Amino acid sequence: MDKPEISGRIMDFEVLKRLFRFVKPYKGYFILLVVLTLFLAVLAPARPYIIQITLDKFVVSGDYNGLINMVLLLIGLLIVQAFIQYAHTYLSGWLGQSAIHDIRIKLFDHLSHLRLKFFDNTPIGKLVTRVVSDIETLSEVFSQGLAAMLGDLLQLIFILAIMFYTDWRLALISLATFPVLVISTYIFKEKIKVSFTNVRNAVANLNAFVQEHITGMSIVQVFNSEDREMEKFKEINKDHRRANIRSVLYYAIYFPVTEVIGAIGVGLLIWVGAKGVINMDETGITLGMLVAFIMYIQMFFRPIRLIADRFNTLQMGIVSTSRIIQILDNDEHTPDNGNIVIGKLKGEVEFRQVWFAYNEADYVLKNISFNAKKGETIAFVGATGAGKSSIINLLNRFYEINRGSITVDGVEIYEYDLKSLRDNIGLVLQDVFLFSDSIRQNITLGNPEITDEQIMHAADLVGAGKFIERLPGGLDYNVMERGATLSVGQRQIISFVRAMVYDPQIIILDEATSSVDTETEEMIQEAIEKLMQGRTSIVIAHRLSTIQKADKIIVLDKGEVKEAGTHQELLDKNGFYAQLHRMQYREAS
Repeated sequence: MDKPEISGRIMDFEVLKRLFRFVKPYKGYFILLVVLTLFLAVLAPARPYIIQITLDKFVVSGDYNGLINMVLLLIGLLIVQAFIQYAHTYLSGWLGQSAIHDIRIKLFDHLSHLRLKFFDNTPIGKLVTRVVSDIETLSEVFSQGLAAMLGDLLQLIFILAIMFYTDWRLALISLATFPVLVISTYIFKEKIKVSFTNVRNAVANLNAFVQEHITGMSIVQVFNSEDREMEKFKEINKDHRRANIRSVLYYAIYFPVTEVIGAIGVGLLIWVGAKGVINMDETGITLGMLVAFIMYIQMFFRPIRLIADRFNTLQMGIVSTSRIIQILDNDEHTPDNGNIVIGKLKGEVEFRQVWFAYNEADYVLKNISFNAKKGETIAFVGATGAGKSSIINLLNRFYEINRGSITVDGVEIYEYDLKSLRDNIGLVLQDVFLFSDSIRQNITLGNPEITDEQIMHAADLVGAGKFIERLPGGLDYNVMERGATLSVGQRQIISFVRAMVYDPQIIILDEATSSVDTETEEMIQEAIEKLMQGRTSIVIAHRLSTIQKADKIIVLDKGEVKEAGTHQELLDKNGFYAQLHRMQYREAS
């Protein structure tokens, strides 16, 4: 598990500044929200004041007409307040959802351009938490955080002002329990801040575990690890429950305490105020004034009780924003500074003294040099971990080399526009990934320029046309998540069509036939021979029978080139390749 994240300062203005950059396109709506907040702050204490006047001037004197007018005024005020409250709630929610909509788009776009190295080191479940849960938390910052806090603070100021303006003695009595409430609120805020952070970390750990184990459920079941993994899940789930129960415990303690403090404040006010009403001639305290102050103190204590929640909503928003900013500030993206945009490459590939390491100094490729001319087929063989797949990762610029150079048509690959370069490379991997979508979408990946005729033409070239037509719905057939409704061989064929439909000038086959049966392999090999004509082909294979016709076979061992030549030349050398050939021949026998 990752190290738990600890929340930082409550008012991290630098983070808030970054967050509110996403509000800038909605600046006018935000200003309107602030204006509505100001109106609500003014209207709230106006209601007790109107009731005070009604009691003291019209009820006491028996002025029925004046009473009716004040009641109508109060009803009108409530209608206006309700309308403004509706507009305020809707606008704050709309503003929050609009902002997080933009943030989520920006975050996903940023993630889609990061290097694969970033995903190698970051659990996918954690990234899902960032894109979904953490961003969702930000909506509360706009709807229940800053806007609500601003409204509460303004309301408190107006209430204090009108209380002291009306009677400073009752105001001081009303606030007698205020210091105790502030202290209890501060203690609660600190406790719940840590608790909420633990909850967020627990959610991230839970998401990561569930995502990884659902994806790898076949491995769990094959090795009878259900019970062991269930025990791990129980522990993680227990941590999640413990974190949530701890936060519930703090709420269960805090709110009754604040209710008692508020009740004591009201009791003191009534005790002193009632005596003042009885001796009204001496104190000047009226019945309307006492009733109004009771309402004031309730209105005053309510936002104080909620302000801890507001602070923690803001705090969690800042924590979530910090996590999102960490990803947005991550510069592990593939630089796309090339200005050469070309429709079709010739396809000549050259590696010159290339060194590469996934981790610093731990080189997986050492001084690799080879040249593949247009239309040639270059094959790489070697034991697992020899560095074969790293070569195609570098050619596609999934990773960057440490030393040396890679050129296509005599031009450094960094000088090409990245999209232009990858459009000319067709890639078929051993581990086929299919999305939960139709055959069409999995082949075109949503490219509207590719027609059904082009798809079926590419499918016919690899012998997949009849197989696709037999599926219910044909190209509209949903393969489900990771192609679960297709066989391993069928998934491999679909990935082959996906690579070929773009008519690439460079074809890369990474163990492309290792997961298919002999009959399917023979069908694909026949199609490959047609497709390789006029194209540069780079083939990585364990089965040496599939690369005997290659123009050059390069044998890798521990990241270094050990041998190079044609199939017959390497057999004649009686070296690494010949030994691999004999081993596979014995296995086949």
